Amino acid sequence: MPETAPGARPPFRLGAIVLAAGGSSRMGTVKQLLELDGKPLIVRAADAVLGSPARPVVVVVGAHAEMVRAPIARHPVSVVFNPEWASGLASSIRVGLAALLAAEPGLDAVLVALCDQPALSPEVIGSLAALHRATGRIAAARYGGRNGAPAVFGRGHLAALGALDGDEGARRMLNGDPEGVAAADLPEMGADLDTPADCRGWASRHSKP
Repeated sequence: MPETAPGARPPFRLGAIVLAAGGSSRMGTVKQLLELDGKPLIVRAADAVLGSPARPVVVVVGAHAEMVRAPIARHPVSVVFNPEWASGLASSIRVGLAALLAAEPGLDAVLVALCDQPALSPEVIGSLAALHRATGRIAAARYGGRNGAPAVFGRGHLAALGALDGDEGARRMLNGDPEGVAAADLPEMGADLDTPADCRGWASRHSKP
């Protein structure tokens, strides 16, 4: 690995966790495999993160694990199974973070992203990473009056991230301390697909003429 030149800023090491373990109870089908513009949501999410500088990339699966794993089998990501996926988002964050730090212990920051946000893109990830570097704070997307995923957590926040419990994920970390979070207004990230009506709404708003 080339050495950093004297006086130069060391490279920023960002890893990523993509959460794709949910049971899709409200969708009535395997949400991770739902296709938008001919591409399953899990593939859209993996492609978005791989289009950013984030490496390594860990995808956490749970419900329908083998079905969700199949479309990204050739993607350069690590797929890990969360046996406690039904307990909520926090368990998947813990599993993903453990796998990420085992692969790359020296990470400076970690992106946490959801596979059901169709507006996730390399540009969104890049803007959040830049915001984190500029402020030193957690950088989160803001939509619907709250901070949420995707979000970038710095090294100093990883212990708290790994200690999360329950089904809220990192919601309290992102909204409990306004001074500790830098928010980027990204209303498009509020479009997560939980029900068939959500999918129809997204398709109607983004259909090509």
